[in-house]
Amino acid sequence: MKPSMQTYYQEKVVAALKEELGCANPHQVPRLEKIVVTTHCGRATDRKQAVEDSVEEISKITGQKPSVSYARKSVANFKVREGEAVGARVTLRGANMWEFLDRFIHITAPNIRDFRGISPKSFDGQGNYAVGIADQSIFPEVELDKIKRQIGFDLIFVTSATTDDAGRALLRALGMPFRENKKEAATA
Repeated sequence: MKPSMQTYYQEKVVAALKEELGCANPHQVPRLEKIVVTTHCGRATDRKQAVEDSVEEISKITGQKPSVSYARKSVANFKVREGEAVGARVTLRGANMWEFLDRFIHITAPNIRDFRGISPKSFDGQGNYAVGIADQSIFPEVELDKIKRQIGFDLIFVTSATTDDAGRALLRALGMPFRENKKEAATA
């Protein structure tokens, strides 16, 4: 069975974006390719335990076991040795990606303290969007009693869009709660 967000994309979003972006072919409409969830535990004094905690938290949140990232070279100022575990990352595709996106848009993002929307400025120039999450406690899968340390995440939404405007239109059509610009609100 397809996730509800994927069905919504195929039935409603593709037609709307085809008209909005002026695409001649439905295959030209931008699509979400993957979501990458990554974290880094570089500053923790007990880095090895911090990476294990990060792996555990990311696996609860995403439903997939993340891979561990290792330092490529030693840096004395940061007290990092080559080959030492420094973070974790997981790439979500297919049904897991659509379910995670649905939970993020409808459940997790509104749980952010003083939430007024997500900044629409974090695009990379090629239609991909990144957002930083300061604390894992906003995710409903995390039990607040069992949090050992605060872990921040980066969520990267990789799209097939070639421009930031097309990527922004895709994510807005999917329901991403972007913050309204003050200039746009004043003119509307």
